Amino acid sequence: MIDIKDSRAKIDDIDEKMVALFRERMAVAKDIAEYKKSLGRATLDESRERALLTRVSEMAGEELSSYSRVLYSMIMEISKSYQHGIIYPDSELNEMVDEALSNTGKLFPPIASVACQGVEGAYSQIAATRIFKVPNIIYYENFENVFEAVENGSCQYGVLPIENSTAGSVKMTYDLMIKHDFYIVRSLRLKIDHNLLAKNGTKLSDIKEIFSHEQAINQSTEYIKKYLPGVKVTVVKNTAMAAKMVAESDRTDVACLSSRSCANLYNLNIIDKCIQDKENNYTRFICFTKKLEIYPGADRTSFMMVIDHKPGALYRVMSRFYALNINLLKIESRPIPERDFEFMFYFDVEASVYSPEFKILLSEFSHQSEEFKYLGTYNEMV
Repeated sequence: MIDIKDSRAKIDDIDEKMVALFRERMAVAKDIAEYKKSLGRATLDESRERALLTRVSEMAGEELSSYSRVLYSMIMEISKSYQHGIIYPDSELNEMVDEALSNTGKLFPPIASVACQGVEGAYSQIAATRIFKVPNIIYYENFENVFEAVENGSCQYGVLPIENSTAGSVKMTYDLMIKHDFYIVRSLRLKIDHNLLAKNGTKLSDIKEIFSHEQAINQSTEYIKKYLPGVKVTVVKNTAMAAKMVAESDRTDVACLSSRSCANLYNLNIIDKCIQDKENNYTRFICFTKKLEIYPGADRTSFMMVIDHKPGALYRVMSRFYALNINLLKIESRPIPERDFEFMFYFDVEASVYSPEFKILLSEFSHQSEEFKYLGTYNEMV
């Protein structure tokens, strides 16, 4: 039987040697970076990387071959990150962020013109009134109209849903984010309670058709199966629109899934409260504008980038977060229209806008990715 204390002492001794060798290796990497900088060369040499991984795999032997590849892949990513900071100490994107920090006010604006999709009573409207104290809300027919209103200056800000804790991502929002130019300035997690609304006098047993937004329907499937089996489900653009349709309909056998505020707005009766499948049901909304604004204390950053369609490409991106000790909050992928088998990846990361790791991350990705889109740094309201 081994002596565990003796074995641990041996590991400690080995670790000291490995750290000394790591420091020596990084010093050589620094020399190489300064040499490449003098020649104007990039940090990436894929052929040398492949040769090194093959060599260390062979040296490690069959049993440890795969482990050695993982170890040296991470070491190389750390080296490239270190070298990148030497070759590119700054970037245009970092300069843009610094300028936004200087030009943005200390307080988030209480009053603003805000574009929302739907009609009065929509959850986007509720979100807007949480984000702004006195929003002047202008309603648009669809999500793209909201983006267009911000782009053409009709509204200062736009508010749209981006994901739900039960039904998942709002794919339409992500798809539109690829084609429109904007910056996120704040996000909000809003507690969502769906209610079954109908005209006064309508009973649960009378209902033959219900209207609502696709997300609200997806979030209430168990209730519909149990209490409204066989009832026709009609998807509309917005939960508040659904309430308005029921209120204006001549029928007494229709209902909607909507917010409590819509019951008061459209004089509807609440047949059943909080019918969503999960009590802990939240929707996350983004508030965005045309010009970059970064408010004090911002600690959440969003960006999109195209990643090469080849083995290890996503790993290289993910390893950057780990190497810089940056927490990845969300990753989402969406197919790029008219480009076969190419995807745009959306990332949310947690990092203070003032931290050096944040600046390194932006500099690396903006220089090394052919298609990188910075979407803003902001706070999330809960």
